[in-house]
Amino acid sequence: MSDAPPKRGPDKHYADGAYSDGRLSAPAALRNRDVIAEALAQIAPERGRALEIASGTGEHVIRFAPAMPGLTWQPTDPAPDRRASIAAWIEAEPAPNILPPHDLDACAPGWAATLHEPADLIFLANLLHLVTEDEARVCLSEMAKALNPGGCAAIYGPFLRHGTTTSEGDASFDARIRAENPDHGYKDVDWVMGLWADCGLICETPRSMPANNLFLVGRKPI
Repeated sequence: MSDAPPKRGPDKHYADGAYSDGRLSAPAALRNRDVIAEALAQIAPERGRALEIASGTGEHVIRFAPAMPGLTWQPTDPAPDRRASIAAWIEAEPAPNILPPHDLDACAPGWAATLHEPADLIFLANLLHLVTEDEARVCLSEMAKALNPGGCAAIYGPFLRHGTTTSEGDASFDARIRAENPDHGYKDVDWVMGLWADCGLICETPRSMPANNLFLVGRKPI
């Protein structure tokens, strides 16, 4: 089952007000960020620009940046309170290779063209199951467009396998999402990778992660 809070919509899983300086905290991010950092470090270039989309509280990027010091990290999020949280976390745990957060909606058409420079690494966690299929398609295609040749995109989250959930926890969580938003819910891993392939990315074999999540990687040919 996914271990992350929604990134679009109510922040009911965030510990709002946990810090007086505006930092939000997502317990799931604290649980999964070390294993994600390890997976990212295995695919990341030694140097370049890293773009994190839907950064949420900011608790991921402050761990990723020290683990991959050759990359300049750009966190983003469309929600003002989350950008404030990201900035507060960066101030509390500074790293020289993290830039101030930017306003970016990963599901808005055309965002790749608004970047100052393409990215060498793009990372997204736990968003696709919380948006519509059309929004997910936009997000995935824009990720492909935003990559430099030779760059890679990575996604962490829960997915259907061959059109079905593969655990009771995932089935329950997917049903709960669809009960609240019928056009949202888990996306099939083959659909995601097929869309990336149509966008010209070379997809690697999905990697199993804790809590029945997957880590997906697509590389842009040089």
